[in-house]
Amino acid sequence: MSQILVLAQLAAAVLVIGWLGTRVPHWVSPGMLVLPVVVGGFRLRPRPLLALCAVVAAALVVLARSWDGPKVADVAVVTATALVVLGTAARRARAGWLGARGESMLFDLRDRLWTQGEMPRLPAEWQAEVVTRPARGEAFGGDFLVATRAGRTLEVVLVDVSGKGSDAGIRALQLSGAFGGLLGSLPPERFLPAANEYLLRQEWEEGFATAAHLSLDLHTGDYRVWTAGHPPCVQFVAGSGRWQVTAAEGPLLGVLGDAEYASATGRLARGDAILLYTDGLIEVPGRDLAWGIDRLLGEAERLVTRGFRHGARKLIDAVAHDVADDRALVLIWRT
Repeated sequence: MSQILVLAQLAAAVLVIGWLGTRVPHWVSPGMLVLPVVVGGFRLRPRPLLALCAVVAAALVVLARSWDGPKVADVAVVTATALVVLGTAARRARAGWLGARGESMLFDLRDRLWTQGEMPRLPAEWQAEVVTRPARGEAFGGDFLVATRAGRTLEVVLVDVSGKGSDAGIRALQLSGAFGGLLGSLPPERFLPAANEYLLRQEWEEGFATAAHLSLDLHTGDYRVWTAGHPPCVQFVAGSGRWQVTAAEGPLLGVLGDAEYASATGRLARGDAILLYTDGLIEVPGRDLAWGIDRLLGEAERLVTRGFRHGARKLIDAVAHDVADDRALVLIWRT
């Protein structure tokens, strides 16, 4: 159905409500004008929706001249609803989505992002858990995971896109597909340089991201890890009973051309574990990141006696109280 036809139908509904409001004011409240505004929010683009709101405003003026004009509460409700609906429609239009179909597509993309973030099937001696929590309880955020397994090699990339909540989530949806295609198709040491080049080509205003890339040999337990402006990975060494930082440094993705990323190496023996996480778990206002990492490791010490199962959720519950930031954590351990 064309936008003009939908606008005409909704405008007619507004006129009917306005006419009834002048004839039978005790039965028809001016607050009912909210209904066509809400329906228009799902069916119209911003410009025809703005025209509909103008018709609604005219209807309120007509009702105000009647002996039982609209109450202040009715006007406030209709006005507030129109402003919210107009703002929502404008955001949808910028993203290229219209109404309920756009939201349905968005949730489909969110589900695809979650599916890409699932761990591949691992041998019996390996276990893994992934927990992501978007900022402010939104449907999705800027932290995401891509993982793949080719034979005895597991590759995992945890990415933190700049920004928070749904704005970062839209960029995460775009990047996850690209990064998922790169992962496993390139030698591990080439992944971050290729991801960096991809981000630079996007030329986004807020286009940087951080990432931690783990390549793990599931037979020997040997691993290599690279980071791009990302918090360092930490490993639990069962032999010493301690957590230790695995330092590997590299620049942010999407900032510098021809960036180089050095790797750090290690080995996961039986009983060992490795932890990848985003800065939402360690950033605390007024504190440096080293303090946040120490706090995270302090909570991780508790997992040693309790066991690593459900450890990812327990760690996020314990240290990631700031719901205004996206949070993600990957825990892999060898039994």
